[in-house]
Amino acid sequence: MRHATATREEWLAARLELLEAEKALTRRSDEVARQRQALPWVRVGKDYRFETDAGAASLADLFEGRSQLLVYHFMFGPDYTAGCPSCSAIADGFDGAAVHLANHDVTLAAVSRAPLAKLQAYKQRMGWRFPWASSQGGDFNFDFNVSYTEAQQQEHGIEYNYQREPVFAWRPEQDEGGDKAEARFAAMCGTDTATYHRDRPGMSAFVIEDGVIYHTYSTYARGLDGLWPMYQWLDRAPKGRNETGVWWRRHDEYGRR
Repeated sequence: MRHATATREEWLAARLELLEAEKALTRRSDEVARQRQALPWVRVGKDYRFETDAGAASLADLFEGRSQLLVYHFMFGPDYTAGCPSCSAIADGFDGAAVHLANHDVTLAAVSRAPLAKLQAYKQRMGWRFPWASSQGGDFNFDFNVSYTEAQQQEHGIEYNYQREPVFAWRPEQDEGGDKAEARFAAMCGTDTATYHRDRPGMSAFVIEDGVIYHTYSTYARGLDGLWPMYQWLDRAPKGRNETGVWWRRHDEYGRR
């Protein structure tokens, strides 16, 4: 199907109409950001522990002396052999932003349940520099609704993205339908689909004030779209996202068969 064409004058008229819609969206986005920042803060009462490149660390240590902390909940479970491809595509944009955030009193870090050695090896493979901590054995991922036990997943159902999901039941025929991507991603992470689903993506924000840490915000699923650099560009490309299925890979896997 061929796209509509026009004269420059016709294009300009359509572009000016779109510009009004874009301006309205920008103003609405600014208002949502104000609402996000106006959310009440919740005191973090638990003493979460992590393993980092510098050794054992507390949640306060992850701030690295700054007053604000943004945590990306990176899907890399203990049984994965590699990080989630989608999370990896998002994380490709972290290093460029992290240096600017660090000079604006904000630390950007990732946290995953995989052991630190796995995270370090994968980070080296990807060429990343941002801080990445392991929460293996702790409650952090579970308390912020991005990790689940097998019993939660298969017996009780889980709560993700502020809604309750039914008990997980994977059937082989689902690989031929809309969930085929999930099976493919699981295989790319060296695990099965059920195990892959026990970790989910998200981001959480924290602030430290007078020595007290507060949780201020969390978002999940499509709420992460704005952090995914390639989609911001694709949404401005002539053919948009133009997707018929999963097309992206880890950045070092393009060109492989």
